[in-house]
Amino acid sequence: MKYINKSLSIEKVKVQDIAKKFGTPIYCYSYWQLKENINIFKKNFKSFSPLVCFAIKSNTNINLIKEIRKLGLGADVVSIGELMMALKAGVNPKKIVFSGVGKTSNEISYAIDKKILLINAESKSEIIEIERIAKIKKRIVNIGIRLNPNTDAKTLKQISTGKKENKFGVNEKMFFELVKYSNISKNINLKCLSVHIGSQILDHKPYEKMLNVIDKIIKKSNHKFEFIDLGGGMGISYEKNNKKLNYLKYNIAIKKFLKNHKSKIIFEPGRSIVGNIGSLISKVIYIKENDKKDFIILDAAMNDLMRPALYGANHKTLPAIKTNKTSKKIYEFVGPICESTDKFTTLIKFQKLNEKDLVVMCDVGAYGMSLSSNYNVRPKPTEILIKGSKINVIKKRQKLEDLI
Repeated sequence: MKYINKSLSIEKVKVQDIAKKFGTPIYCYSYWQLKENINIFKKNFKSFSPLVCFAIKSNTNINLIKEIRKLGLGADVVSIGELMMALKAGVNPKKIVFSGVGKTSNEISYAIDKKILLINAESKSEIIEIERIAKIKKRIVNIGIRLNPNTDAKTLKQISTGKKENKFGVNEKMFFELVKYSNISKNINLKCLSVHIGSQILDHKPYEKMLNVIDKIIKKSNHKFEFIDLGGGMGISYEKNNKKLNYLKYNIAIKKFLKNHKSKIIFEPGRSIVGNIGSLISKVIYIKENDKKDFIILDAAMNDLMRPALYGANHKTLPAIKTNKTSKKIYEFVGPICESTDKFTTLIKFQKLNEKDLVVMCDVGAYGMSLSSNYNVRPKPTEILIKGSKINVIKKRQKLEDLI
């Protein structure tokens, strides 16, 4: 995304042309950026040829998932709905990993029937349930056990998943117990040790610590794991002062780990694949002047982009048309929903705006539409995929008739 003659463009398409043709708010995805992200990811870890399973939760647009599958990725799913979506998108079942703490009996049964690569179990009760269903079906099921390595990911507490107080995975003592249990089961084949310590991780050091914990536990367990699922969590740069995760240093740490373990590495990236491919175009409905700041009231709301309200996340916001006029007022960008948390960002010295102007919120490809809702009976926006100058509508705007 860049300015061409003061007009913001996504690949070769002007933002104002998109808004004029499709209306606002609208989600736009760059195919070039998607392809670039996947190529960069593969290139950085090619020395040990990992299985890369895209985290469906980060973006659930089936047409986008199809493109990701064509570019060689598998899928990480956490519900029967996500599993069905991955299969419908053409993802090879042998490249699908089923994660999550609360899989129902129906979900486990469906996953077994579809012969996916792995079910990553997160408790003794879940393993017992997998075993029970496998017995009925007279099947041997490949599973992983998710370890909680008690590792601080140095990220927001809402998206930290690898500390002992988090609900995810099992502690060391239970892990060893479950390894023994699985090894004597006739219907379970323990193939994987799984971990996932958090999301939006920008420092490689928590990963190094995690790998050290895994190394010690594998040696102590005396079990040979065919797969080591390292989860995802690789962060992206949302703001200028954000550093990116150093893939090179993470790669070095993994290669060091693999000297002692002949296992296939699995990754579950989401944000690092689709985060920066997405933009949300919105129109200024009203400007409400106030003493200390002006409220820029947009037609996009927290139901369209939940991250700022949910996590206090900040997305870079840009004007669709550049001018040389700067506002002397503080701008607070808000939506029309009746919640005080329905706000996106507060900016100083932003370009002076007028009603009906367009603004673009950047890096919304991950946990944007997938976290959206119909709160206040608001239809979900259109989603488009841009390839050069070509626009494909990959999901139409909902109509009120669909909701009422």
